[in-house]
Amino acid sequence: MHIRHETLCSLIALAREFQAKEEVCIPQEGESSSDDWALQVLADHANDYNASEFRSIVRDLSERQRAELVALMWLGRGDYTVEEWEEAVDEAVGDYSIRAADYVLAHPMVSGHLEEGLIALEEPCD
Repeated sequence: MHIRHETLCSLIALAREFQAKEEVCIPQEGESSSDDWALQVLADHANDYNASEFRSIVRDLSERQRAELVALMWLGRGDYTVEEWEEAVDEAVGDYSIRAADYVLAHPMVSGHLEEGLIALEEPCD
């Protein structure tokens, strides 16, 4: 991992705090197939401190680091295995890494998935 462990643990805490708020409601599915509900939810909370801080930290990461953040979430939710780590990172480079902060925050269980990813890599947060 090219992201400092402390940074990852901070991002997990920020995501958990953001998504634990009552007013953050992420629907199970959109009203129509053309709805991009995840971005709408995030847009509704543009002034949220935790979401803003999360975005700020992710914006300061390199493209490789942003790709690793996305890949870590995928690892934690079971899309990839530890052995497929580099493949996951390679897949995340590009579109996913460019919009990594919004992409990751749009997933309702992101903090848990990131934690599970770190556990899989044997680097859990304290």
